[in-house]
Amino acid sequence: MKVVLYMAITTNGMIARKNLETPWSDEEFTSYYEKVKEIGNVIVGSRTYPQFLESDIVSMGNPLMVVLTRSEKVSSKENVVFVSSATKALELIKDKGFEQALVTGGGETNKAFLETGLIDEIYLDIEPLIFGDGIPLFSPSNVELKLKLLETKKISDQTIQLHYKVEK
Repeated sequence: MKVVLYMAITTNGMIARKNLETPWSDEEFTSYYEKVKEIGNVIVGSRTYPQFLESDIVSMGNPLMVVLTRSEKVSSKENVVFVSSATKALELIKDKGFEQALVTGGGETNKAFLETGLIDEIYLDIEPLIFGDGIPLFSPSNVELKLKLLETKKISDQTIQLHYKVEK
């Protein structure tokens, strides 16, 4: 199964403000929603999941949402499942017949996939912002990766997308 990490970041590598605000451009959200629709699922952390509005989920095509959490939870929504680890998230997605998994934060969830060596590709949408105090792309970790740039794309006049392959 191919695991894709997709994140919008500031020019200094933050994925959100400390209060979890993500003031990204409309073009960035459109690009993100299209990637979610293409893959059909999204893996997020328990602090990121509540940030999605119902209208966001509809705009993403009502994907399967897998939420990483440390506590046992059962969802009342058909397309939302809570799991306790990155590997369990991938097992669930594979069992549902998907060929790819889309990881979209936050920093702790990204770190969980980073540390297990499960990320195959990374998309970074770089917005023209700097947050002096925010949430980094990955929570602190000793893992190092070497990436190969596959593509660059302008999403808007101000936002670029970098697409990398993780060299393993």
